[in-house]
Parts: sequence; C-alpha cells; structure tokens
Amino acid sequence: MGYNVAIDGPAGAGKSTIAKRVAKEKGFIYVDTGAMYRGMAIYFLEQKISPDEKEEIAKACQNAEVSIAYEDGEQQIYLNGKNVTALLRKEEVGKMASISSAIPEVRQKLLSLQRNLAKEKDVVMDGRDIGTNILPDADVKVYLTASSRTRANRRYLELREKNVDCNLDEIEREIIARDERDMNREIAPLKQAEDAILIDSSDLSIEEVTEKILELCK
Repeated sequence: MGYNVAIDGPAGAGKSTIAKRVAKEKGFIYVDTGAMYRGMAIYFLEQKISPDEKEEIAKACQNAEVSIAYEDGEQQIYLNGKNVTALLRKEEVGKMASISSAIPEVRQKLLSLQRNLAKEKDVVMDGRDIGTNILPDADVKVYLTASSRTRANRRYLELREKNVDCNLDEIEREIIARDERDMNREIAPLKQAEDAILIDSSDLSIEEVTEKILELCK
C-alpha cells in the first residue's frame, strides 16, 4: 500500500505549489490530475475524435491508460506506454482536456487510474475532491484555503509579472464566482472532508505551509 497525502481547496490557495514541494521533500510522486486529463485528451485527438463528439469520447476513454513517472526529477506522462509529455501543453490538447474532463465516463476512468497509482505508490494529490472522493482513506488530508482577497492578490501579482493588464477587484470577483461554482456543482463538488486538517495560508509563506503538512506526515 502507498502512503497517500490529499490536498483540497479552492482556486488560488496554492495547492499545486505546496503539493509539489511536499512530494519533493518526501520523495513521493506528485499526481498532476490536470496532466492526466491532458494525456487522455491526446488519445482522443490521435483517434481523430472532435471535442463535440461526446459519445465517441465516452467510448474511447476505455482504451486509454495514462500513468505518471519521474525521470531525473521531472514528471513524465505516459499514454498507453508512450511518453507524451512534450505534447501536453499544445493549445488543442488543453481545449480537448477542458471539454472531455466534464464527461462522466472520462472522470470515472481517470478516477480508477488515480486510485491504482495511489495503491501502488506514495503519492501527493491535489484538487477539489481528493479527500472526499478520490482518496477517502488518505493517510493525511489537508483542506488548504486563503481569503478571497489573498488569493486574488497572488493571481494579480502573477499576471503583473507577465505584464498582463488586470484589475484586483475584478480578479477577486471572478475567484468568488468560481468558488461558488466549484462548491455547488453536481459532480465532485469542493468541500472539506470531515477528517481533513484546515490550513489557512492567508498569512503563511509557502515554506510555512509546506512545513505544517510535512509535520502531519510524520
């Protein structure tokens, strides 16, 4: 059995940054669920299925096996045994992943792939429903959050660094709206698992949050 760490929380709470750090410190695999959806999307594109052919996508996902490995500390995504990491960031792959991830059969297929990975290996997974749905028996569960203002501010600084013109109040409004959608959606809504430890990162540095989670893993 693998040792499993589940980190859930709203958009902009710093989940993936923290999850990657914890995985690196512990020598665990960071399960990038987004990258797995992209791996799946590559399969649909290879099969010449278009994003609006929902039934075809639902059928095809049964024949795709997506897995994660690390080589020289870098995450690699394999699709049916072939390394497809170099293709993940393509525009059409992102578009297909966004559409196909809403299809129940695709979510179900990835759910079983993610659970198998967690059975065999020590993993850190982050998302919206890891502790409640994907890994309900995780050894450590964390619900990582921060005030909407803090999360908006982090996003604002990220965008300013890329010289993107943006408005802090507008970003905060978008974040609040996204929380609302995530918490009220039918499939796998965002919520804190009953046995998850709440960490509010509003006034904590990345190092401090990482340290807190590493403490929980002892």
